[in-house]
Amino acid sequence: MKALLLVDIQNGFCPGGNLPVPHGDEIVPVANRLIAEGGYDVIVASQDWHPANHGSFASQHPGKKPFEMGELSGAPQVMWPDHCVQGTGDSEFHPDLDLDAIDYIQQKGENPAVDSYSAFRDNDQAALTGLAGYLKAQQVDELDVCGLATDYCVKFSALDAVDMLPGVEVRFIEDASRGIDPEGAKTAIKEMRAKGIGIVSSEAILAD
Repeated sequence: MKALLLVDIQNGFCPGGNLPVPHGDEIVPVANRLIAEGGYDVIVASQDWHPANHGSFASQHPGKKPFEMGELSGAPQVMWPDHCVQGTGDSEFHPDLDLDAIDYIQQKGENPAVDSYSAFRDNDQAALTGLAGYLKAQQVDELDVCGLATDYCVKFSALDAVDMLPGVEVRFIEDASRGIDPEGAKTAIKEMRAKGIGIVSSEAILAD
C-alpha cells in the first residue's frame, strides 16, 4: 500500500498566516495533483493544533521574542509566534487543499509542555500521536512525505517514519514542500538523504 503524508498545509504556515513559510501556498496545487494522480492508496494529513498557552510560543515567556532560542521543559526550544491555535482560522487547512480526498487527519502539538514537529511523536519522543499505528493498520509499505516546513515538521516526520515504520520505503517530495530558511532546508534534505530517505519530485511520481 502506498501512502501520502501531507504535513501541516495550514493557513498559519502560508502567506498571511501567523508563521508563514515563504511561498508556502505554492505547494497546494502540487499537493492536489499528487492527491488526484499520484496513485496513492491512503492519504493522510497532519495538523498543528496548539492550545493558546503552548509553551513554544514566545508570548508565554516574558522578555522573549519570536525566533529567539529559549527553553521548554528543560530542552532548547525555538520561541515561535502564536500559531495554529486550536479552533482558529490560522489552524485550518489551506482552503484550496482537496480535503475530501484525505482519509485520516492526525492532529499534533496539543501538549503545552512539549513541542511536536513530527506527525508521529512529540519532540521529546515520549508521546506518540497514533499515526504510525494507523499506517501500520493500513499495511502501508511506501510513504511519500511533503508539506510545511521542510526544515522542521516535514524533516522530523520523515525521519520518524524511518524509525517507527521499519521496512517502509520513505521518500521526500521536494517540490511539494517549502522551508522556513533556505540553508536549513538544504541541511534537512542532507539529513533525510543520510537516513536513506529518497528525494523525489512530483513530476517523477506522476510520470510513474
